[in-house]
Order: sequence, then structure tokens, then C-alpha cells
Amino acid sequence: MMNIPNALTVSRLLAIPVLMALLLLRFPGHDQVAAALFIAFSLTDTVDGQLARRSGKVSDLGKFLDPLADKLFVLSVLIVLVQEGLVAAWVVVVIFSRELIITILRSVGASQGRVIAAAPLGKTKTVMQMSAVALLILQRPYPVLAPLAGVAVAVAVVFTLWSGLDYLWRFRYLIGPFDTSRVRVASGAAPDPSLATDLGVVLRSGGLTVSVAESCTGGMVGAAITDVPGSSAYFVGGVIAYSDEIKRKELDVPEDVLEKFGAVSREVAEQMANGARSRFGTDLAVGVTGISGPDADGTSKPVGLTYVAVASTERTSSTEFNFHGDRESNRRQSTAEALRMLLAEARSIQGTKMKSA
Repeated sequence: MMNIPNALTVSRLLAIPVLMALLLLRFPGHDQVAAALFIAFSLTDTVDGQLARRSGKVSDLGKFLDPLADKLFVLSVLIVLVQEGLVAAWVVVVIFSRELIITILRSVGASQGRVIAAAPLGKTKTVMQMSAVALLILQRPYPVLAPLAGVAVAVAVVFTLWSGLDYLWRFRYLIGPFDTSRVRVASGAAPDPSLATDLGVVLRSGGLTVSVAESCTGGMVGAAITDVPGSSAYFVGGVIAYSDEIKRKELDVPEDVLEKFGAVSREVAEQMANGARSRFGTDLAVGVTGISGPDADGTSKPVGLTYVAVASTERTSSTEFNFHGDRESNRRQSTAEALRMLLAEARSIQGTKMKSA
């Protein structure tokens, strides 16, 4: 859908041949005009994202076009500057190599049902590159800017390498063998009502109790469980821990775990489940944390990424999910998977009890 944010992104692509022509042609003020246009269109990189988030118009097309436009916009101008002798060719090689590696990484992620979103450091890298290019253009009509342009290029190269290493570190698990045992790509609609009913039957027959710790689902798991008549016999209570502060205070999620892994992580989901089980003194507890959408709230993690953990008297286990619906669909799917995992664990405990009886 071609909304205003996407139109601004496309404008950067349309500006490429104009800028290349201005740099190659010779007429009074052509470099100044090229620099002014380059700066103006560079600013759209900030404006389009802000407009999309504020207006709720973040789209898949925008997510695809934005990084593509950035790369082509900068690289195409740099190639012309190399031809004009204004920058060393190795600078373009470094920048191109970094973009190629990240593109390959994204392709590997996509094949595993994962999305690698733009990281904050990646955006900083883009700003540094655009600043350097603007100074490189202006150094021709204003030679006094040549030393500053050299410094800007060096800084841009440093950020290019730094952001590339940051991506490789963040998503290093994509490089090694991929363990699919704890990852699921799910799809679906509302939770099957029979899930909560079946869970209630197993909990009641086994004399088990359950509690919940929810973030992205906002109470939907607890609501599904208590929709079943008589659920007061086994459902004790829950915590809707939407903020990190509540996760720490009410569920005893350690500060260092939140800082190291982020609120949306396997480790935090497991801590939430264990915190709820300890707080309410139940046999089972579930922890749910994820990014429902419509955007990733400034994180590098993709929309739809969700972790569900179940803690019981036997163990604590967790599963990563990658949902691909809208906000409401992702929340419903998270609720359904939480109920399924609780049901499976309750049946496992019941089976263990029967064997030991």
C-alpha cells in the first residue's frame, strides 16, 4: 500500500538517477545542488519511519523498501564519487561487503521463519554514511572541507564495520546449526475453547492448580481459563506484567536477565513462569512475552516473536514462536499456544502420578 511514509521511501530511489546526473554533469553550482538534494532526500529516511509509527501505518512494504532504499541511495552516489576520484574504491567495497553479508544473513533467517529487523546501530551507520557522502560532494567546490570529509569517511567506515559485527553477534545462532526443537512458526485464529475445557478437566482430576504471568497477551490466557465454569477450583490468579518494572517487582525477574536478554526472550518467559508459580504457590504456571505489533517498538526483534514458558513441579520449559498475523491474531495465537503447553504439562504430571501410584 503506497501511503505517505512509503512514498517518501520511494522518493529516495527516484532521486538516485537525478543525483548521479548532477554529479557527472558540469555546470555552475552542480555539486551544491547535488549536495542539497542528497541531504534533503536523506532526511526522508528519518521522517518516513516516524510518520509510519505515529500514524500506525507500518507496513511490510515499508519494512522491505526502507533498508533497500538506504543502501541503493548511498552506494549509487558513492560509486559515482569513486569514478570522480573523490573517494577511495575500498570504502565502497567495505560498505558493499557489509550490506551483502547482512542480506545473506536475512535470507538465512527468512528460511528459518525469522525476520531480522533493522537495529538501532544500523540506523546510526546509515546516518554516518550519509553525512560522509554529503561532505565528499561538497569538498569539490569547497576544498577546505576535504580534511573533514576524510574524517567523516573514517567514522562512517568504523560504524559500518561495527554495525556489521553487531548484526553477526545478535544473530550468531543463524550461522551455526539450527535447532528447531524449541522453535515453531505458528498460524491460526482464536484459541479453541476446548483447550481451556480440556485443561480444566486434567487440572481438576489431578488436583492441580495453575497461575499465569502475561505480558503481550494482557490477561487473555487467564480469561480463557476462567471462561470455563468451575475454574476457581484450579485457577489461583495471575499477573499482567506489561512493564519491566512489574516483571521485576511482582515476578522477581532479575534486572540482569532483562538487560542481557531483553523483555522478549526465552529467559524472561521462564523467569516469569517461575515467578508466578512461586508467588501463587501453584503446581503449574505459564509465562508469555512477545511482540504483538503493529511494530517492534524500536527493538531489533521481529513482530510476532513470542516466548511461552511453563513451570511445574517437574521442570521449566519454553518454546519460541514466530507468528505472522496482525496484533490481535498474534495475541490470540500466543494464548492458544500457552493453553496447549499448559495442557501438555498437566497431562505429563498426571501421567507421572499414575505411574508412581
